[in-house]
Amino acid sequence: MRTGVIAQKLGMSRLFSDTGAHIPVTVMQLDQCQVVSVRTPEKDGYNAVQLGAGQAKAKNVTKPMRGHFAKAKVLPKRKLVEFRVAAENMLEPGATIAASHFLVGQKVDVTGTSIGKGFAGAMKRHNFSGLRATHGVSISHRSHGSTGQCQDPGKVFKGKKMAGHMGAHRTTVQSLEVVKIDEARDLIYIKGAVPGPKTGVVLIKDGEKVESPEGLPLPAGLKAVEAVSETVPVETPAEEVITPEAAEEGTE
Repeated sequence: MRTGVIAQKLGMSRLFSDTGAHIPVTVMQLDQCQVVSVRTPEKDGYNAVQLGAGQAKAKNVTKPMRGHFAKAKVLPKRKLVEFRVAAENMLEPGATIAASHFLVGQKVDVTGTSIGKGFAGAMKRHNFSGLRATHGVSISHRSHGSTGQCQDPGKVFKGKKMAGHMGAHRTTVQSLEVVKIDEARDLIYIKGAVPGPKTGVVLIKDGEKVESPEGLPLPAGLKAVEAVSETVPVETPAEEVITPEAAEEGTE
């Protein structure tokens, strides 16, 4: 069992396969998805990693949380989520997960908060067919109809499908296919629609109802750490430095 990732939904688009087939996709982006903390059986009783994504202003983060991020040597994060993992797939704090964590063709489960619709009737909320258009039905065509019985049991059962608040709840869509991976921009293209509005935060993890494909990066798909030599400026060798005296000798 590997860790999942925290992604941001950028919106929907479309791709075309090699055969010209049209594929609707949802574009997801990883925004500095890093390991902030780990949970171990010795200290916490289970194995898990705490991931953070996005960047938050330091002034909007409490002092205890600033210390929590400083301990992992990461910038303050906007979103924190914990994922259960196997002992062999534990990660070190500060590690950054890349889009290559998933493979093209892999099935994943996506969890997010569905778009809120406010108060909705039974036809829109539960896909009821409604009442008849004639034969005595008047101004009640979109009502939900009977809700209970008479003397026995004489009540409306809990959970009865009726009109009410629609959307804005945690939703998981399983076994969605990864169509494309853009490692340079940390983009993941998933076939079909996923819960949530644009810019919404979603969780992506390996599909539970299907077997994991071969070649998955273990323990996770991580970004390579940049070499220190790439950031250190190269000094000019002493023999190549041109002095004023040498310049005058060259002109003679």
